[in-house]
Amino acid sequence: MEIFYARRVTTPPTPVSLRQKPGPNQLAVTGIGNAMLDVISQDHHEVFRQLGLTKAAMTLIGEERLDEFYQAMGPTMQMSGGSVANSIAGIAALGGTCGYIGKVADDEFGERFTHDLRTMGVELDIAIAKPHEGATGRCHVFISDDAQRTMATYLGASNQLQVDDIREDLIARSEITYIEGYLYDLPPAKIAIQKVANFAHEHDSMVALSLSDMFCVDRHRRDFLSLVTHDVDVLLANESEILSLFQTNNLEHAYSSLNEIGVLAVITRGAQGADVATFDGVVSVPASEVAHVVDQNGAGDLFASGFLYGLALGADPVEAAALGSLCAGEIIQHLGARPESDLEAMAAEAGFL
Repeated sequence: MEIFYARRVTTPPTPVSLRQKPGPNQLAVTGIGNAMLDVISQDHHEVFRQLGLTKAAMTLIGEERLDEFYQAMGPTMQMSGGSVANSIAGIAALGGTCGYIGKVADDEFGERFTHDLRTMGVELDIAIAKPHEGATGRCHVFISDDAQRTMATYLGASNQLQVDDIREDLIARSEITYIEGYLYDLPPAKIAIQKVANFAHEHDSMVALSLSDMFCVDRHRRDFLSLVTHDVDVLLANESEILSLFQTNNLEHAYSSLNEIGVLAVITRGAQGADVATFDGVVSVPASEVAHVVDQNGAGDLFASGFLYGLALGADPVEAAALGSLCAGEIIQHLGARPESDLEAMAAEAGFL
């Protein structure tokens, strides 16, 4: 099957005024993901290597290693996190109505996670883990001097999401339901995700999926391909993840495969911007120019914020990707995966809102 590749643009599309926000009691996006506490450290000496971590990747660790990693980090910054939770926080910062579904333990970290999102105006449906389901999840983030992030993640309660933990209310009121691929790392969450996708389609909510991590794709390729083929309307991935999904070294082959499946996809490519793959071809949207990159942690998450919020408000995918680029450009200029600038004001000034 031949696919026509649209001319790759080298300048941002003209910003547009997106349509009005969802009506009363409606949500732009509801996310479902690993509810984590981020523990962030500037790693000038690449301590992560001594801990056996792979640079710029996420490695799963058990509860027995939490103290080892924490003690190795030195001074840290701690904030609620998790990939999809970061994206939902970004949508809230853009002025969007949004919801979040996840699971935490009845502990200090779980309380902090819940409080942070609630104070941002996010509607929450948070399940509380039973004692045997572990502590609240946390992600140890090592930021090296080249702004790369290397992560050691304890999933804990976050990845014990059960079918009975999923309720319909937030999904039923959402334009888009956004699923975190990391949830696939334990069997109970896989069943819960299928329930979420079914709920979403019953209520005409678009299903968006983040592939999350190249190694996550390697672990769950068959499940992801099935989900993308049968249940997903919008796929978000970076270059290494999409190549892993289709087991190819060629992006155009991956884009041809996406076209055959018939799914809208956006592929982030770091400083090269993002490729929007639609039925009509592929259009490249440049990355926002920034003075200095401090920390790439959260760049993909905040790109997703702008992209999904744009789609929820009626922008076409290329315009939505430009808003995503604006959000990603803000987050990489400081430590942490939560905006420090007024994203809504920035988007309005650029003509997006």
